[in-house]
Amino acid sequence: MNIKPYQHIAKYYETDQMAIIHHSNYIRWFEEARIDYLKQIGLPYDIMEANGIISPVLEISCQYIKMMKFEDIATIHVEFKKYTGVKFEIAYEIYNQHQELCTTGYSKHCFLNKDNKPISLKRSFPQYHEILSSLVTDNKEM
Repeated sequence: MNIKPYQHIAKYYETDQMAIIHHSNYIRWFEEARIDYLKQIGLPYDIMEANGIISPVLEISCQYIKMMKFEDIATIHVEFKKYTGVKFEIAYEIYNQHQELCTTGYSKHCFLNKDNKPISLKRSFPQYHEILSSLVTDNKEM
């Protein structure tokens, strides 16, 4: 599957008093990239929600390596690291327009139904399960 990295142009309102991107925005950029990734693999989040599937964040981590500033172009690479059928982990790398690694991180999620009960995609949505299983890059247990 040919998945393109997500790109975001850093906005002025995303900067802080030091004229760098405020740390909280990287988490938002992770979410933007994750939503784009799901769309590219054929699982748009709005369709998943229409099918009664939600995927809340269980854990998130962000490591800041190099500062980004207003109008920098953030290229965000997303990797589907782990998947159990109920839980998954995604890794992120953010590069600037000079191809310098600026930020890394990950987020862990689970799949719930609209009653907030865990669901197994393998049982409930085997077509989704097949897509996600094919993308996993790390077979270690979560």
